Amino acid sequence: MALTQRLEIRQGQSLVMTPQLQQAIKLLQLSNVELAEYCEQELEKNPLLERDDSAPALDTERTPAEPAAQDEPLEASLAREDFSKCEEMDTAHDNLYDNDEPPSAVVPSTPNAPLADWTTVKSSQSFEGDEDILESTLADGGTLKDHLLDQLAIAALNPEKRLICVTLIDAVDEAGYLRADLEEVAQRLGTELYAVEKTVKVLQGFDPIGVGARDLAECLALQLKDKDRLDPAMQAMLAHLDLVARRDTAQLAHLCGVDAADIADMIAEVRNLSPKPGLSFGSEPVQPVVPDVIVREGPDGGWHVELNADTLPRLLVNARYYAKVSTHVRDKDAKIYLTECLNNANWLVKSLDQRARTILKVASEIVRQQDGFLAYGVRHLRPLNLRAIADAIGMHESTVSRVTSNKYICTPRGLFELKYFFTAAIQSINGAESHSAEAVRDRIREMIEREGVDEVLSDDRIVALLTADGVNIARRTVAKYREAMRIPSSVERRRLKGGEPAMAGLR
Repeated sequence: MALTQRLEIRQGQSLVMTPQLQQAIKLLQLSNVELAEYCEQELEKNPLLERDDSAPALDTERTPAEPAAQDEPLEASLAREDFSKCEEMDTAHDNLYDNDEPPSAVVPSTPNAPLADWTTVKSSQSFEGDEDILESTLADGGTLKDHLLDQLAIAALNPEKRLICVTLIDAVDEAGYLRADLEEVAQRLGTELYAVEKTVKVLQGFDPIGVGARDLAECLALQLKDKDRLDPAMQAMLAHLDLVARRDTAQLAHLCGVDAADIADMIAEVRNLSPKPGLSFGSEPVQPVVPDVIVREGPDGGWHVELNADTLPRLLVNARYYAKVSTHVRDKDAKIYLTECLNNANWLVKSLDQRARTILKVASEIVRQQDGFLAYGVRHLRPLNLRAIADAIGMHESTVSRVTSNKYICTPRGLFELKYFFTAAIQSINGAESHSAEAVRDRIREMIEREGVDEVLSDDRIVALLTADGVNIARRTVAKYREAMRIPSSVERRRLKGGEPAMAGLR
């Protein structure tokens, strides 16, 4: 077969991801904290961007320098493109949100009722009232590391031990455990291993008692030693904490050389200790979750959905500065740079506006679909998937997925991530309406909470009760849900309710 050269003309379609499209995709899946950081970076880089300190409104006012032709790219071009098969981008950025009509800010309580028109975004300073109670109660306490360094400052140690102790303190985690290889520490500091081991004993003498331990047994031993209760029987029990967790009192009594009553007293004494002594100190500052969407019940019985304007960056294009500078620019590169800054600023403002509209649109449809949950609780949570929301609002599934990632909604029933409302469906008996997996989990939890000492429900019994209520569920599914909620098996619960001691707090 001869090899020859030839020219061929082929016609095909391909998707070109411009930097602006990539930016718009990125903005949609950012949380409000990440979005604020991103906007700060853009404000530093782009001289034509400035903050808008006026009253919040979703429809950003167009600046005089913004050409009318720029209204089309983000909205019209993206609406007709399908990014689900794009190979040029990472799979996490393979699609962009569609642009349809603005969503409703008022969702009627009747699921099939038409949606009202939406115009502006309402501002909300807090969930209820004028003061955020959660934020006002946060206190900036000292960390465990600071507490240990304060004690080191007054400890009578030579410079070598002081340096070793500082290194060990840096290796103590938030729970108070020493997470460092002593040989590696000795090699790094150029000292002997026995010097590091002696310094560990010094660290373990600091407050809180139990700090600097390498494992749970050592942590409990330090606390018992401080109380002068570390006798041989207690040491034997600490060496076999696995038997304590299994509640094997017979084997423990044999190994410790005491009777069952003494074992029960010893376990009760250990349970009063702190398995993680470092947690009594603060660590990183607690950041309250700020909702992106707020749902309130209206006077007409419907649900009012509104964006939390406090989380929306409000940026404007400084057209006056652009007009002033452009008239004095003569250098070609400077003109190109100024034009790029203007285009990027206009696109960013438009992308932020479209992001807010899309979040509100998806949230409004979720509220409409889950009206029963808002009115009556988790038992009325409906099975829901991304496709159902995407089909209802005319968007792609990947768009809905990005909108619901790291976004939170404040409802009369609490603060939830938007993904909470997407639950799997569990079939019903005789072809009735399917049940939400989250609602079934709540029913399992309530059954177990109401069980008595003499009637502990096994997984098979729970299956029978749910089947009688019309839920078609398998035993392994019940066991999976129970374990996900960290509920012990029926055997373990029977032992707990029978008065046998447990070591759940030490796990």
